Parts: sequence; C-alpha cells; structure tokens
Amino acid sequence: MRPIRLLAAFVTVGGWTLASRLLGFVRDMMIAAFLGAGPVAEAFLIAFALPNMFRRFFAEGAFNTAFVPMFAKRYEAGGDAKGFAAEAAGGLGLLLIILCLVALVFMPWLVWAMASGFSGDKFDMAVDMGRIVFVYILLISMAALISGVLNALGQFAAAAAAPLLLNIILIGFMWASPLLGIDVGTALTWGVPIAGVAQLALVWVAARRAGFTIIPKLGWSPDMKRLAIIAAPAALAGGVVQINLLVGRQVASFTDGAIAWLSYADRLYQLPLGVVGIAIGVVLLPELSRRLAAGDRLGGQSAANRAAEFAMALSLPSAIALVVVPGLLVGVLFERGAFGAADTAATAMAVAIYGIGLPAFVLQKVISPLFFAREDTRRPFYYAVVSMLINLGLAIGLMPWLGYLAAPVATTSAAWAMLGLLMLGARRFGTSGQMDARLRRRVPRQILAAMVMGAVIFGLGWVLAPWLAAGTGLRFAALGLVVLVGAISYGGVLFAIGGLARGDFGRLTKR
Repeated sequence: MRPIRLLAAFVTVGGWTLASRLLGFVRDMMIAAFLGAGPVAEAFLIAFALPNMFRRFFAEGAFNTAFVPMFAKRYEAGGDAKGFAAEAAGGLGLLLIILCLVALVFMPWLVWAMASGFSGDKFDMAVDMGRIVFVYILLISMAALISGVLNALGQFAAAAAAPLLLNIILIGFMWASPLLGIDVGTALTWGVPIAGVAQLALVWVAARRAGFTIIPKLGWSPDMKRLAIIAAPAALAGGVVQINLLVGRQVASFTDGAIAWLSYADRLYQLPLGVVGIAIGVVLLPELSRRLAAGDRLGGQSAANRAAEFAMALSLPSAIALVVVPGLLVGVLFERGAFGAADTAATAMAVAIYGIGLPAFVLQKVISPLFFAREDTRRPFYYAVVSMLINLGLAIGLMPWLGYLAAPVATTSAAWAMLGLLMLGARRFGTSGQMDARLRRRVPRQILAAMVMGAVIFGLGWVLAPWLAAGTGLRFAALGLVVLVGAISYGGVLFAIGGLARGDFGRLTKR
C-alpha cells in the first residue's frame, strides 16, 4: 500500500470513527442530561463496561492481534484464508457462548469486582443490567473478527462504520423511552444487545459482498493451534490492560458520582484516540503484515514513520486542548439537566490528566503493530505487566490523597511507561523500528505549534467567558469559535515552521 493509499485508509477509518465518536458525545450528553452522575447512570456504565472489557480482552485485543496478521499472510500467499476465518469464528464463538453462560450465573461477583464500592439498589441495578447487556460480548466480538477480515482485505469502511449503529440505536431508545413506556435506564440496557445484532449483520453482509461468507465451524487444524499459541500472550496482555481499568473503576466506586465523571472524561480523550490512534492501528497492522510477508522492510519502516507523523500531527493539539481548556469542553458538552457545575469541575480535572497521557496512548497504537505483525505477542505482554504494576501502585498509593483522581494519574503514568518500553523493544527490529530523519525533524515542530495553539485557545476562552455562561446556543457557538481559531492557529504555525508540508494534505485530499 503506497503512503498516499495508507493515509487515505487512515482517513476512511478515522472519518467513520469521528462520526461514531461525535454521536457518542450526543449519546453521553443525553445520558448526562437524563441521569446526571446518579445511581442509574453509574449502574448502567458499570454494566456496559463488563462486555466491553471482555470484548477488548478476547476480540479486539488478543484474538484479532493474532488473527489479522495470520489471515493477511494467508490471503497474500493465496492460501485457504476463508477456511481459516471460519475456523477462527467457530472457536471464538464457542468460547464466548461459554463465557456468557458463566457470566449470567456469576454476575453479582463480576459487578463486585468492577465496583466493590456499590451497595444496595445501585448494586442490584448493575447486576440486573449486566445480565441483559453481557450478550453484547458475543455479538460484537464476532463482528470484530469479521471486521478484521475486511481490514486485511483493505476494505475499511463497513467495519469503521459499524460502531455508528450502537450510538444511533441507544440515542433512539432514549428518545423513544416515553413512547415505549419504560425509563431511560431500561431503554439503554435493552438497546445494547439490539445494537450488537445490527453491528454484526452490517459487517457480515459487507464480508459476504467481498467474497468472504463466514460461517463458523469447529476445528483444530495446525493453523488454529498456531493462532492459540500466538493469542495466548496477547490475551494475558489484554488481561493486564483490563486490570488497569478495573483498578481505576474500583478507586472511583468509593466516591459517589466518580464512575460517571471518569466515564464522561474518558469519552473526551477517547475521541482523538479513536479517530487517530485506533484508526492508525487498524490500518497499520495488516499493512505491516503484508510488507513483512513480501520482505519489504524499508516499506514497513516508511509506513510506520508516516503513521507516527500523522498521529502526532493530529493528537498533539488535541492533548493540549484537553489540558488547557477542560472546563470549557466539559461544561459546553455535558452541563445541563441533572449534570451540574460540580460535576463539570470534577470531570474537567480528570480530562486534563488524561490529556497529558493522550500522545502516549496514540503512539502505542503505532508501535504495537511492529510487534504484532511479526507474530510477537510475548514482549508486549511483558511490557504490559510492568505498566500494570505501575498503575496498581499509583492508583492504590495515591487514593488517600487524590481520591478518584488517583485513577487517571495512574493510567496516564502507566501509559507513558508502556510507550517507553515499546520504543526500547522496537529497536531490536533494526531500521523498521526506528524513527527516520523526516519524523525526527517534524515532531519537535509539531509540539511547538501545538503549544502556540494552546496559548491562543486559553486566551480566547477567557475572552468568551460570558458566552460560555449563556444559553445552549451561545455556548456551542463559543466552543465552535474556539475550535475554529485553534485549528487555524495550529495549522498556520505548523505549516510555517515545517511541522507538516501542505503537499501532504493536498495529495491526501486529492486521493
């Protein structure tokens, strides 16, 4: 895949992801307005976190990390890629059906493991909601596997668009809850599995049109044995990542409202992470796998460096904005209805801390494929264990002094530690794991441009303070003006000092 096609693929995935995340904001704005940071909101957020946690553990984490490179190499070599995908789907489906049955029985223990600070009605609500939404893990994990097939085929649109359906359906159910005669919490709970069915159907049809009708079948071929061997360390690494998240939720569960505050903060920093980092990771893994299979190491280095350059150019201004004007962002997006000024202040502090870690989160998505494309899942696991220990020590150690903010401080610190370990480990890959001259020249200039932008939007936020305290229309207008002026100032400085070339975006736009 030539660099221009690689960037075009990033934009395809990132564009659909941006649309999904914007709808996610609408969804969370409605949840905040209807439920605030109250017990129903917290119970639903914990219940919904359960299938998402296992989803990252099994599908998007361990399984696809191992599956996509193996599938891409078989497809590139003309092997039985379709049969391999069917066997993988059968094995994953059987594992997840067993997991769902076990979770139904042990749901109270799962909720306790997620939020031991819950008690009474809030705990019972989380258990009841969890039993309904947990089936989402089966549906979305199968959709993730089929999405991996589509990505390996170079067809990114359907897989990237599928998450839109979740937000559309949840927004629709909340809006229609009075017509349905149910409360908002119940509408959200039943909307999750229905959305899972819709997402699976979308990617399955897309794969069928691409010539890959995937019907799961059980088998234990040498390919499946190899898949299990590669996936096992990745599964352990995924488990470590989820332990990090689990520790954060446990810390937050002892402060009323903190689960919701961290969830809304997570939504803000996940927007640039999803649009930039995850999009790049999705495109880069099959691309590197194909280049390694063809023996094109220089092409692999170029792909990774251009991905890092593109990631930093977009994530740095986002990180600066999250750190400099978190209160402005949270206030405009969420402060209404049941979500008050105190909730805004608490959420904004978490947003600023997560913003400090955003570049580390994004660059992890760029560097990790260097390992996974070589079917090396062991070293990332070892690095993840070190990251987990750092997260665990800081979250628990700082809790008496920082309360719920110990969770984002620990998460951000662990993210930078993980990035450092990945960068050191990637040096063993020779030139393909190193920064080229162009990247070393441009990144410092991107940092400078982002800092200039930060000063501009901070001052503009102060000037527009009366607008930000006015009605909803003026508040959104003020936010839009801050975003526009920030983008212009960043882009102007970036191009003026050579942090990015105008021709890069010109060729990309033409493509």
